[in-house]
Amino acid sequence: MSSMLDSENGRWMHRPGDCAPEVRVKNSVREFRAQMNWTQADLAEKLAVSRQTINAIETERYDPSLPLAFKIAKLFHKPVEDIFKA
Repeated sequence: MSSMLDSENGRWMHRPGDCAPEVRVKNSVREFRAQMNWTQADLAEKLAVSRQTINAIETERYDPSLPLAFKIAKLFHKPVEDIFKA
């Protein structure tokens, strides 16, 4: 990633288009949930989130926050790396 000096305020800035590409996270939440015979609603209740949040995570339309990812891992008794992969 390259930077340039902004002559107006003397601060270093990243050039447009220099940002790292977006990384989508793959996950195995659906598989681990199924092994426990839990519905999306069951898992949502245990995690204090909505069922829609669980659906969005499972369909990889939403990446959970780090605290939620760790909560999910703890609930399944797995390392977070076993559930979420870049």
